[in-house]
Amino acid sequence: MTVESLITQYIDTWTSTVKTKSTSGRGSRKKLELYGVKKLRELILELAIRGKLVPQDLNDEPASVLLERIAAEKAQLVKEKKIKASRKYAPIDNDSLPFETPLGWKWARIEDLGHDLGQKTPDQAFTYIDVGAINKELGFVEDPSVLDDSNAPSRARKLVKNGTVIYSTIRPYLLNIAVIDKVIEPEPIASTAFAIIHPLNGIYSSYLYRYLRSPSFIKYVESVQTGIAYPAINDKQFFFGLIPVPPTKEQHRIVAKVDELMTLCDQLEQQTEASIKAHQLLVSTLLNTLTNSADADELMENWARISEHFDTLFTTEGSIDQLKKTILQLAVMGKLSKPLDSDTPVSNHLDSILEQQKLTASAKEFKLIESELVSAKAEVDGNRVMLKARCFCDFITKGTTPSKTELLEIGDVPFLKVYNIVDNQLDFDYRPIFISQGVHEGKLRRSMASPGDVIMNIVGPPLGKVTVLTDQYAQWNMNQALAVFKPVDVVFNRYLYYVLSCDLTLNSVLKEVKGTAGQDNLSLEQCRDLLIPVIGIEEQKRLVELVDILLGQCKFLKARLKDSQTTQLYLTDAIVEQAI
Repeated sequence: MTVESLITQYIDTWTSTVKTKSTSGRGSRKKLELYGVKKLRELILELAIRGKLVPQDLNDEPASVLLERIAAEKAQLVKEKKIKASRKYAPIDNDSLPFETPLGWKWARIEDLGHDLGQKTPDQAFTYIDVGAINKELGFVEDPSVLDDSNAPSRARKLVKNGTVIYSTIRPYLLNIAVIDKVIEPEPIASTAFAIIHPLNGIYSSYLYRYLRSPSFIKYVESVQTGIAYPAINDKQFFFGLIPVPPTKEQHRIVAKVDELMTLCDQLEQQTEASIKAHQLLVSTLLNTLTNSADADELMENWARISEHFDTLFTTEGSIDQLKKTILQLAVMGKLSKPLDSDTPVSNHLDSILEQQKLTASAKEFKLIESELVSAKAEVDGNRVMLKARCFCDFITKGTTPSKTELLEIGDVPFLKVYNIVDNQLDFDYRPIFISQGVHEGKLRRSMASPGDVIMNIVGPPLGKVTVLTDQYAQWNMNQALAVFKPVDVVFNRYLYYVLSCDLTLNSVLKEVKGTAGQDNLSLEQCRDLLIPVIGIEEQKRLVELVDILLGQCKFLKARLKDSQTTQLYLTDAIVEQAI
């Protein structure tokens, strides 16, 4: 099967197989990796360097003859002291080669195909090529710097010229590889972070570049690199790598075919991205009709339109997240529930709040709350009123950072950090930290919390991750990035949790958020002033039950989607493996 047939036969697989990269929390960005197109690109390169992309021509000069000529040329350059002698490597073991090559090809070490150009300390103005100057998608030097020799970095040492191939040996998985494709003035000097190879006559720089990006060479690099956070290989390991060498003319045919097929991949990628964007816009537009509905009848009419195409609309994690966001917005806006005649009047709740705050609030705070509640009574509409959180939360505060010696792997009281809130759920099993009872009741008494309290992070990004403390432990504590909302009896904690989880709640204060050192922060006063729609406690509980069901369905949709995506990924990998 030709590559063109492989592409067209499995076109739906290449364009529909995606991976979702995501981080949790309000404001997190989610990116789709076009996994199918990525694997297609890898397949094209792998077929190319295995001799399966273009037909062989028996009239081409065999690679064995080419390599003999190159070896002689290299020996002469060494004899003339124009280049250094090659490194000494063990002979290639023909019984352990990575794969079979076509007739006329021959395996060699990268060292055999060229040489470096030496090093120098800049002594005049020069063009500095650092790792960041590489356009790694297209493989050329895009943004070099022209520096005076007095400003030369210590890494500016390696000489390069037109036709040289440069390979970043630090974090090689980033594939910062390029061909110097033109004469550069002033003199170009590359960073020592690159391995440099200037191919000898008969070795096409563009073929060498494409081999260095192939899955086979990446696999070799991964087998020899050292370091975890910043993996790297050294020059010796780079030049030791094996490379299948085709005849010179076939190298050119391979590169031309790869470029042709990569252009096709570009088109597939653009079409897929355009389709994804159009889908996201359609979902967003239709869901906005729900939140913009003027009344219940219009809401049901708009929902009927969406439900008719439900299986077509909610097919990505992003679209399901938009649906979850819309459900919360409708809940907070009062469009998912309505009061019943048997519900407790909100005005009665306001009276209860006032009585409870008399017992707990300071005189100054109580006076402010009393004024708010009196005004709110006059604004009750449909058994619903907007109320500042300060009016019905007995305790809103933030924690303190204990000393390192006070943080324990095993202790009396769990100590929460922002990373313990994942997808607005409490996850204390992840990196649990504890404090002693003495520290909890002493130094950190301001941030004591109990099961049922609502917790929100107020230091970002992202701001507004929310959870409800469970009864996993009888008491809790937390650092200063988290705030505690402890609602009075007439505000259901799960209802408050959903309201705080909704973007609409924070939107009123986000414009005023001021951050330092790249961080956004909500002050405690801003937390106290958050406007919360207060409805009858009975309606709150009915609404929470409904939202639980709806978000549960979203969770089910995501799980089903994940299973489908996993199957699709396996299918794509299987097609690639079979083709190779």
